[in-house]
Amino acid sequence: MPSRWEQIVVDADDPARLARWWAEALGYRIVHEAPDEVEIRRGPDELPGLLFTPVPDAKTTKNRLHIDLRPDDQEAEVERLVDMGARPVDIGQHDVGWVVLADPEGNEFCVLASRRTE
Repeated sequence: MPSRWEQIVVDADDPARLARWWAEALGYRIVHEAPDEVEIRRGPDELPGLLFTPVPDAKTTKNRLHIDLRPDDQEAEVERLVDMGARPVDIGQHDVGWVVLADPEGNEFCVLASRRTE
C-alpha cells in the first residue's frame, strides 16, 4: 500500500505568523498550535496540511520545492496576495504564464493562470 501525503513542513522564522498568513492565503485554518509548530489544513480531517516549524537560520537560496496556486482570476489573486504581504520575485522565469511571489519570509510560490473550461 502506498504512503499517504500528510503534510509539507515549512521551516520558518516565526511559525505562528507565517502559518496564519498561509491560512488566510489558502482559506485554511489552524488545526494544531504548539510553541514549536503550527499546522494548517482546509479542515481538521482533510489532508494534506502545512506544518510550520521554527528554524534558527534564515532562508538563503531559491526553494527546491514550492507551492503552485491556481485561482479563478490570476490578476486579482496576485493583487490580493501582494496586499497581504507577498512580493513579486524574479527567479529567472522570464516571460511565462504564471507569477512568482514570495511569502513574508521569502518562500517562493507560483500563481498560475486560471484553467479555461470551454
